[in-house]
Amino acid sequence: MLLAGFFFALINVTVKYLPHIPAIEIILFRSVFSFIFSYILLKKQGVPVMGNNKKLLILRGLVGSIGLITFFYTLQNIPLASAVTIQYLGPVFTSILGIFIVREKVLPIQFLYFAVAFSGVLMIEGFDSRIDPVFLGIGIISALFSGLAYNVIRKLKNTEHPLVIVFYFPLVTTPFAALISYYFWVTPQGWDWGLLLLIGVLTQFAQYYMTMAYQNANLAKVASLNYVGILYALGFGYVLFEETYNLWTYGGMLLVLSGVILNLLHSRAAPSNK
Repeated sequence: MLLAGFFFALINVTVKYLPHIPAIEIILFRSVFSFIFSYILLKKQGVPVMGNNKKLLILRGLVGSIGLITFFYTLQNIPLASAVTIQYLGPVFTSILGIFIVREKVLPIQFLYFAVAFSGVLMIEGFDSRIDPVFLGIGIISALFSGLAYNVIRKLKNTEHPLVIVFYFPLVTTPFAALISYYFWVTPQGWDWGLLLLIGVLTQFAQYYMTMAYQNANLAKVASLNYVGILYALGFGYVLFEETYNLWTYGGMLLVLSGVILNLLHSRAAPSNK
């Protein structure tokens, strides 16, 4: 999982090196690469490509697309570690939306952890003048749609092969991104092409090692290691983009991580209607 997190961190860095390329265009290149790679894997393993519950699969692709597009947009416009930290609200939204979508119970104490996480986001925005409230809102929208995507995946787990769920992401995203990119297209120049290709390659490595981790290690341990990503973001942000933070901003990041991790730990103890 540490290796997967490292590859995801490299993706974030590469996106930040392309501030002149619209986020939707970056998503388009990433989706085309992922579409081809996922299709080859499905054919190689003999898995039916189109799946069973097509409506939910399309919904998963759509909400996942919105979540990724808004995340890339925040990466391009606010400090790296701040964008990554705000994205960590995803599990909080997963738990809240799970009450209504998959009928999962939430312990009363978890609402306190939700409040802790959101107070951390407010601290990050309030004590860092580089974070515009608009970009903060877009970052929160990204986390919200990530939480929605995780819930849709949960509903699909008993009817669809994991590779089919992965395949529908670029299947839906590619035409969606292509349509929007038509109106905002910026022709990549020089090294831009290499960086866009690198994002596609790194995505496949990251997803491969993440899948390996979840298949072969303790789930709680893997989930906790995921949050090492904030250390990668802080390190890369400082070394590559000269990003520094004040103590209040670091405190806000700590509150977000604390609220999210405590929520994950207690969500395993919550009763279920299943």
